[in-house]
Amino acid sequence: MKRAIITIGLIAALLSIPSFVFSIEKAPRISDREIVESLSEIKGDIKELKAEIRAMDKRFEAVDKRFEDINGQLNRISAIFTALVIAVFGFAIWDRRTMIRPFEIKIKKIDDDIAENRNKLNTLIDSLRSLSKTDEKVADILKKFNLL
Repeated sequence: MKRAIITIGLIAALLSIPSFVFSIEKAPRISDREIVESLSEIKGDIKELKAEIRAMDKRFEAVDKRFEDINGQLNRISAIFTALVIAVFGFAIWDRRTMIRPFEIKIKKIDDDIAENRNKLNTLIDSLRSLSKTDEKVADILKKFNLL
C-alpha cells in the first residue's frame, strides 16, 4: 500500500511539471511601426501634461498674488488699528490733563489760602499766649486745647 501511494504521488508530480512549461505564453512580436506610434502617443501625452503644468503654474501665481494682496490688506488694517489705538490713548491723556488742570488751579488757590490763614492763625495764637500771661481765663482755655 505504501508503494502504491508513493507511485501515485510520483505520477502526479511528473504530470504537474509540464503544466508549468505550457503556462508561459509567447509575446507577439512588436513591429517598428507600432513602436513609433506608441512613442508619438507618449509625446502627445507629454505635451498635454506640460500644458496642464503651465496652467497650474498660472493658477499658483494667481493664488500667490492674491495672498500678497491679502497680506497687504492685513498690514494696512493693522496699521490703521494701531493709529486708532494711539489716537484714543492720546485723546484720553489730553482729556485728563485738560480736565484736571482746573482742579489743580483750585487746589493751588486753596493751598495758598490755607497757608495765608495758617500765618494768621499762628499770629492769633501768639497773641493769645502773650495775653495768657496776664489773663488767667485765656491761659486755662489755651491749656485745655494744648496750645500753651
